[in-house]
Amino acid sequence: MSTDPFSTRRFNRFHGRVEGDRPCAAPGCPEAGEFRAPAMDSDRSSREGPRWRWLCLDHVKAFNQGYNFFTGMSAEEIAAAQRPYAGWERETRAFSTSAHSPPPKWADFSDPLDAIGAKFRERVAKARADAQVRQDGQFLSTEDRKAMRVMELPVDADRKALRVRYTELLRRYHPDHNGGDRSHEGALQAVIAAYAHLRKASAFA
Repeated sequence: MSTDPFSTRRFNRFHGRVEGDRPCAAPGCPEAGEFRAPAMDSDRSSREGPRWRWLCLDHVKAFNQGYNFFTGMSAEEIAAAQRPYAGWERETRAFSTSAHSPPPKWADFSDPLDAIGAKFRERVAKARADAQVRQDGQFLSTEDRKAMRVMELPVDADRKALRVRYTELLRRYHPDHNGGDRSHEGALQAVIAAYAHLRKASAFA
């Protein structure tokens, strides 16, 4: 087959023409048989007979004009084929009362290699691992994450952000900055403990 993108062979195949040296099957026709058509009943008298014959353009046009889809069908078969809902007898899913289609049932899928389940487990494992690692690759332990919540810091906060937030929280909770109010001592002690832990954590080294 030609590799030329403008080859006529490429476009002819789309329209049903298959070039070759086959003669037209119509008796006495000298043209090449480039279009496939069903074999005549006489050619299909035995199981080994040909299923197709090749015709030239003029003869395949004549064949198409005289073709009748219902040839050989009984009256009942013709009536069944002409029903407006013919072909729609297969079972379909019922519509949901909430106007949403229900999700597919996993039993409807064949997964001999457990590809779906394996991919799901891989994503779950990755999500769990990512939850313990910052974008800079630093690992965060459970204690690190608890301390960062106390300090009201995002996961990717750096050492400078830690110091700035510590200063802010000291001013917020220390009695000296609240007219001697000691009602925030519990929060102040939690902030001091969290800062002491994070200052030594590898993620803030």
